[in-house]
Amino acid sequence: MAEYRLTTPLSDADVTQLKAGDIVYLNGTLYTARDAAHKRLVELIERGEPLPFDLQGAVIYYVGPTPPKPGEVIGSAGPTTSYRMDSYAPILIEHGLKGMIGKGRRNEAVKEACKRYKAVYFGAVGGAGALLAQRIKAAKVIAYEELGPEAIRELVVEDFPVVVVNDVYGNDLYEAGRRQWAKV
Repeated sequence: MAEYRLTTPLSDADVTQLKAGDIVYLNGTLYTARDAAHKRLVELIERGEPLPFDLQGAVIYYVGPTPPKPGEVIGSAGPTTSYRMDSYAPILIEHGLKGMIGKGRRNEAVKEACKRYKAVYFGAVGGAGALLAQRIKAAKVIAYEELGPEAIRELVVEDFPVVVVNDVYGNDLYEAGRRQWAKV
């Protein structure tokens, strides 16, 4: 395992150096989106219409943050289960998405898209939303405000901690972990 500090937008060079199990501290801009927002993004792509943010090198965080308390930038911001975005993610990856942050396993189509188009899936620690929110320095809704917590937000993060789960080489941290413990 290696440790990296990367700044978004991510490049092919950024993601091709990463391997499943590496720890990454992300800096720069992340975008939030869950299933309802993903559906709308894919519909825009299918119609050839502009997206509310540039997908080239972008990282999407699968999160529906709680409202901020007075004086806070954002409320608790823990990852949501990623498989709900699996039917949409390959299309977004094909159009330039370089990273996704969530929790849980991804399907084969997502892993294949990561390999083919050079993207990675990062895991964030579930249950640590209040701690992760401390790494978010600014947050604003940029699309689909009517979706409430599931609106698309632009987040500015500093040293946002994630681990590479699926890399561009087809490695899967969850599968590697299972194999390791099966030997014990």
